[in-house]
Amino acid sequence: MGLHLKEGADDDLAENHEINVTPFIDVMLVLLIIFMVAAPLATVDIKVDLPASTAKPAPRPEKPVFLSVKADQRLYLGDDEVKPETLGAALDAKTQGKKDTTIFFQADKGVDYGDLMSVMDKLRSAGYLKVGLVGLETAAKK
Repeated sequence: MGLHLKEGADDDLAENHEINVTPFIDVMLVLLIIFMVAAPLATVDIKVDLPASTAKPAPRPEKPVFLSVKADQRLYLGDDEVKPETLGAALDAKTQGKKDTTIFFQADKGVDYGDLMSVMDKLRSAGYLKVGLVGLETAAKK
């Protein structure tokens, strides 16, 4: 509660109905300092040599569906070349319309990231949301 002093002979102090924002500002400044200190710690950019996993790989499905992108941006579904505009229909034919089938997606190192993401977008728009990215396994360094 704030007080407002009047000049004059009246000794009565009138109430001031304005809110005192000083504690609010103090709390906000303390939170600002905490977040300024904690934010750089949340984004760690330290290279860590992770150990190799000894877990057994997941069992391979009976008939995996592989979608490959070559360096020249040609798409292959299994061993058959597919046009990008007919990818959805070719996937439906290959999976018998089962949209929950995992599509194993592999791409050449030379494929541009934008081209890779456009193929991923075509998979998503065709309704295939389970996508497994395929990479080469490397031996663990000792």
